[in-house]
Amino acid sequence: MTMRDLKWSGSEKKVARRAFDQAAEAVFAELLAEFRRRAAAVAEPADLWELERHLRQQRRALEELLDFRYSQLPFVFARLIHEGHLDEAQLAGLAEEKLELVRSYLALLRRR
Repeated sequence: MTMRDLKWSGSEKKVARRAFDQAAEAVFAELLAEFRRRAAAVAEPADLWELERHLRQQRRALEELLDFRYSQLPFVFARLIHEGHLDEAQLAGLAEEKLELVRSYLALLRRR
């Protein structure tokens, strides 16, 4: 079964949305804290442009990471767990087939 073949029940969609939103909140809280730290250290124009470059880079990374397409969610959840933004317990309520996909992708990420 591929990720595109997965069927999501209404209750699974709610679980997925809640877990995704909680992880996104954690990701953005980290980014905001880092931004504040970096902004406080800006002392000259070059620092400002470096901060702007960093934010652009982070935005691209977050747009890739925070992809709420059901066909991508098992991999997205695995990455969020791997990066410490989500705990597998937050996915309780998803079908076992989806949890197994998350676990298999997580195992691949851990081997990198």
